Amino acid sequence: MDLRCEGCAGCCVDWRPIDAAAAAGSDRAGSRPPLDDTYGLVALTRDEVARFVDDGLGDALVPRLFEPAEGDDRVTVDGTDLAAVDGHPVFVVGLRKPPKPVAPIGTDEPRWLDACVFLDPTTLQCRIHGSDRYPRTCASYPGHNLALDAETECERVEAADGGERLLDGAVPDDTPPPAFGPQALGSTVFAHPDPDELDGVVARLRVGDAAADDRARFVGVAVGSRPASLSVDRERAAEAAARVREADSWVGRAVREWRERAGERGTPVTASVRDRDELVRELEDGEGAPGTPGWE
Repeated sequence: MDLRCEGCAGCCVDWRPIDAAAAAGSDRAGSRPPLDDTYGLVALTRDEVARFVDDGLGDALVPRLFEPAEGDDRVTVDGTDLAAVDGHPVFVVGLRKPPKPVAPIGTDEPRWLDACVFLDPTTLQCRIHGSDRYPRTCASYPGHNLALDAETECERVEAADGGERLLDGAVPDDTPPPAFGPQALGSTVFAHPDPDELDGVVARLRVGDAAADDRARFVGVAVGSRPASLSVDRERAAEAAARVREADSWVGRAVREWRERAGERGTPVTASVRDRDELVRELEDGEGAPGTPGWE
């Protein structure tokens, strides 16, 4: 694929506050709507989740639950029906999206928009691109959309007058299988074995107010899951959950600071906030965030 990503970040930010009609919410178009309202959540594989946890970046992760489709198995927690398999709520694990001061898709001033934890707000580049932490979902995008003849975020940005982005729509030969399907259980789609332990947790996830312990419960299960199975290695899950609760990386600290400073979604970054570049250097670069090469 040949893409022009400079100045875009359309697949890394929630740009609905800028242009709700053009930003279609592609990950909310299936028969099982996600419980949360996060735009473009990146679903990780079990091995990717485990790698983030092992690297001390468990505080970069967040689970996503789903509403059931007609005919689905379901379980009710906190008064909410959840899609389930054999009574176990199903979920994926993705990367958190806190508000950041970004100017994507040709906008002329920074605005408070939810953005991937690894997006540098100044360069609009991914801080882990090309590293062994870079998710398969990101590396293959928009290959799966093109293979399924589904609209891409690149095309949505183009339609919103964001410039030419998708320069070559050919599907790469090395595009991996889609993350979802019969083979996904225990590998990308996980099943929580103890729905009775999720009282209160589901309600907080729904409104985007999950605590570290809430996130740890799901991340641990994902790490302890066995592919093509509902089985969970309880010891491995408990160890991973403990590491998520203890995580205190630059990511988690930046999320807290951005949330404290952020204005209403979609609003310009006001003069009451110090120079954006200075803030990014202080809250992300100064705390250990990997740098980006910039655009040439």
